[in-house]
Amino acid sequence: MGFPALIHYLLLIKGDYGPRERKTQPSPSQVSENEKDVNHNGGSQGTDVESRPAFQIEEHPIDQVRPLKVGVIGAGLGGITAGVLLPAKLPGLDLRIYDKNADVGGTWYENTYPGVRCDIPAHVYQSGFSPNTQWTEEFAQGHEIRDYWQGIARKYDVYKYLRSQQKVERAEWFADKGKWKVTVRDLKDDTVYEEELDVVLNAIGHFNAWKLPDYPGINDFKGPLFHSSNWDHNVDLNGKRIALIGNGASGLQVLPSIQPIAKQVDHYARNRTWIADSFGTAGVRRLEPNIIPQDQRDTFHDPETYLKYRKSIESAYFSRFGAIFKDSAINANLREQWSALMLGRIKEKPSLADKIIPDFPPNCRRPTPGPGYLEALCKDNVDYIQTHISHFTPTGIVTTDNTERPVDIVICSTGANVDHSPPFSILANGLDLKTAWKPSGHFGFPYNYLGVATPGFPNFLWIGGPNATGHGGSVPNSIENQITYIAKILRKLRSQGIKSLVPSKQATDDFLEYSDNFFPRTVWTDNCSSWYNGGKPGARIHGLFPGSAATLNYIRRDPRWEDWDYTYTNGSGNRFAYFGNGWTTREETEGADLTGHLKRPDEIDLRSYLETWVDV
Repeated sequence: MGFPALIHYLLLIKGDYGPRERKTQPSPSQVSENEKDVNHNGGSQGTDVESRPAFQIEEHPIDQVRPLKVGVIGAGLGGITAGVLLPAKLPGLDLRIYDKNADVGGTWYENTYPGVRCDIPAHVYQSGFSPNTQWTEEFAQGHEIRDYWQGIARKYDVYKYLRSQQKVERAEWFADKGKWKVTVRDLKDDTVYEEELDVVLNAIGHFNAWKLPDYPGINDFKGPLFHSSNWDHNVDLNGKRIALIGNGASGLQVLPSIQPIAKQVDHYARNRTWIADSFGTAGVRRLEPNIIPQDQRDTFHDPETYLKYRKSIESAYFSRFGAIFKDSAINANLREQWSALMLGRIKEKPSLADKIIPDFPPNCRRPTPGPGYLEALCKDNVDYIQTHISHFTPTGIVTTDNTERPVDIVICSTGANVDHSPPFSILANGLDLKTAWKPSGHFGFPYNYLGVATPGFPNFLWIGGPNATGHGGSVPNSIENQITYIAKILRKLRSQGIKSLVPSKQATDDFLEYSDNFFPRTVWTDNCSSWYNGGKPGARIHGLFPGSAATLNYIRRDPRWEDWDYTYTNGSGNRFAYFGNGWTTREETEGADLTGHLKRPDEIDLRSYLETWVDV
């Protein structure tokens, strides 16, 4: 017996080499509550031995994919993009898109307040696969953005997947089936039904649930009171005394729209905010207010001219990452630049100078250009009130200095949920993300892996969820890359006999450890309230990815499959059962070309050579 054979024989005797009894982890439902508290994902590090059925060959060719029923929740920018890209990348996918509204468009369908518009240039806030070259304004108004995205949905036949006026109320995971049971309310006839899905994609967006403030006495106010995201168009604002609460993006847009027609506007702004320039569009010729001249738009009919124009704008966005680091020269320059910009726009009322410049660094919270906002603050019929609200009376608002101001109408531009907790229950392994992600919940923050999934919640993926976008770049570009990343996950799920997949706790904890060490370098951890930190200064950053938009696109080129845990459709749990009967579909098809790898000598490209397999 030779030496290698002897070593092989001794290892076999010892039992450390060769076939071994398979050890499996107990199902999450078998884990004690204490173990869940430690593991966060309802999993276990146990090694209980579990008997399995004997493996048998599955009688199908290897490239025969299993049917996959996928539901997308939300038909805003993310849902529309998913409806375009997923069917293209996964032919034959059984897809449905639920939305509570009567049409697609998400926030651009729901928000109809006067002045609603994009706060970044419209040429950046659009898809990469179907750009609009004819935006009429640099910061396009809401109806133009809505029409663009609805046009995308029509162009790519997304409406055939749409289930409008269908509100998802609950999603629950059943591990034995490897299915999600989704409870849906049909808002057209107020009936409730359930569907079983293999995969759920949550695309409800960051700010999916507007909310009114909870000031004492607010319910006693006798006049019209509504949220800007639920605008009451039956209320006449002309000549009225109006209270506008909030100076986030919507508040900044509402004020210049209502100031010219109101008798008086009391603008309650608890937090200061940075008013920025147009983020790299200097030199772009435009007319007031932000109108792009027709002759300039005419030049965009030339594809090369338009590409050069869009590249100049979007490259400026991708180059902004350095501005978020503490004590950086770039951030200091922004403070100087934006301060000068803001002071220059309040020349009519210089007394505002000490009230509007933030004491936190630029980019600590999201800046906005706010066209016309500072100019509106200078008007005689606008009072800028920074004293906090104490309570409401039936006819007005009282601040903490005991000043009461009578008012006819109250408009609350007070934002929406910013903690990323879903507005409906998502249940798996004894946990509900609706409460688990709340500050007082099981996790206490949006516990997630790379902004795409959560341990303990198999086959549930996020589009535009927590940590899902990097600073710089554009939201549509980030969403397109995330959906492409998800398409690769779905391709693996349906082509390799995988019943469920979920990120491991260890991989997720490693990601969070990296995040918690990266974010203190940035101004996001400074003393300001933003949706980056869930509205709580000093809280864990979960609104953005710990890296640039370009870095995140690089990371999403290929999933890290080693970070995921799997279960398999084959009863034996054999990971190679998807090999099937050893054949491919082409081999079983008479006359099929089995030599697709061969090309004419002058067409051979080493970079694409041998990439000829069927895309499943």
